[in-house]
Amino acid sequence: MLKTNAWKLWKQEEKEKAFSFSEEYKKFISENKTERKFVNKSVELAKKTGFQDITAMEKIVPGDSIFKINKNKQVIFGKIGEVPIEEGARFIVAHIDAPRLDLKPNPVYEDEGIVFFKTHYYGGIKKYHWLTIPLALYGTVVSKTGEIKMIEIGDKTDDPVFTITDLLPHLSRDQVKKTIEEGFPGENLNIVAATIPMEDDKEPVKKNLFSILGQYGVNEEDLISSEFEVVPAGVARDLGFDRSLILGYGQDDRVCSYTSFRALIDSSEVKRSMFCVFVDQEEIGSYGSTSAQSAFFQFFIEELLEKTKSKKSLRDVFENSRAISADVSSLLDPGYKEAYDLRNAARIGCGACVERTTGGRGKAGSTEPTAEYIAWIRKIFDENNVHWQPSELGKIEQGGGGTVATFFARLNIQTIDCGTGVISMHAPFEVTSKADVYSTYNAYKAFYSAE
Repeated sequence: MLKTNAWKLWKQEEKEKAFSFSEEYKKFISENKTERKFVNKSVELAKKTGFQDITAMEKIVPGDSIFKINKNKQVIFGKIGEVPIEEGARFIVAHIDAPRLDLKPNPVYEDEGIVFFKTHYYGGIKKYHWLTIPLALYGTVVSKTGEIKMIEIGDKTDDPVFTITDLLPHLSRDQVKKTIEEGFPGENLNIVAATIPMEDDKEPVKKNLFSILGQYGVNEEDLISSEFEVVPAGVARDLGFDRSLILGYGQDDRVCSYTSFRALIDSSEVKRSMFCVFVDQEEIGSYGSTSAQSAFFQFFIEELLEKTKSKKSLRDVFENSRAISADVSSLLDPGYKEAYDLRNAARIGCGACVERTTGGRGKAGSTEPTAEYIAWIRKIFDENNVHWQPSELGKIEQGGGGTVATFFARLNIQTIDCGTGVISMHAPFEVTSKADVYSTYNAYKAFYSAE
């Protein structure tokens, strides 16, 4: 199928809208690099437009804008339409976690006058990507008394940063003979934290480090009940002479999270109820209480039915609803054509990606939406002048990957994957096209408003 570059078709006004939208997007993902920060900021913005916490509401009627937070790492936003929810709603589901490094529960050790933090990588990464780049540290520390302390170091201009060292090429004769997996073991992804000794002590540098952490009210035992996420330091930037691309951390999947959230906020006519569902832990299989497999989504719909005084069941809601699993797809990278099926690969700048088949090898893990549902998606996108393209992740036996689509499809909700294409997916800094980001926003708006 012919894939047309959006920049060739759009008039100047549309191009300017894409650039303007992307500026806001870059700012948002630069300032909200963790799940907690994404939830907090999106709720803050939603409240400014009239959204209310469903927990505090006794009754919900058409026209209400609502949200509910789950453990500060998952949130659902919704606008209640005129059509009763049991007659079908529109759900867009995206994940707000991204590949990163997490500190281990007992992370601090000193070796040869250097204090390191031990890490455990989160999600599918190429480990060598994370060596020698500047890193920022985002922590949530909870004491035994329940006091919560938030620590953010590395992203302000006057902050120190952190890094993981690598062996110099002059001494790498043995290292370069190894496979990538063998040459960069996960246990070696240790972050440089300090080198100044405090005083004569068995571990003087470590002692000095905890004197510094003590200024934040944190001791070594508190690290056991903490969440420290290590992410690339720095903001999302324009890429290329023409500034048509975005280079930034966590675009998988915050590009789809942000665009789906904005599409919901900006949708003024609400006939059918529309919901933006943000989940955590997708990159590690969606097993936890804030993930897509959690019962939180069903509990939310049950509470909604109660407060709209509906006598219908979850079954009625789900069977009549339609959903988009808002996740990224892989764009054709010309430097690695051998990994792609060129007839089915998405191209940069050619719009939002609609992906019928995810998973890998024999479609394992794929939801495989019906032809009827794909035709309906095509129709609403084309009627609303959405720039979109069909896509697949890569060659059949090259690998594969899954999304949260399966967890909503199994509720008998018609579900399809649709999102922004990405180059260098899961790298510390990923690449997207501003044309594709803006097209994804338009696709989600069209979906929300569709009958």
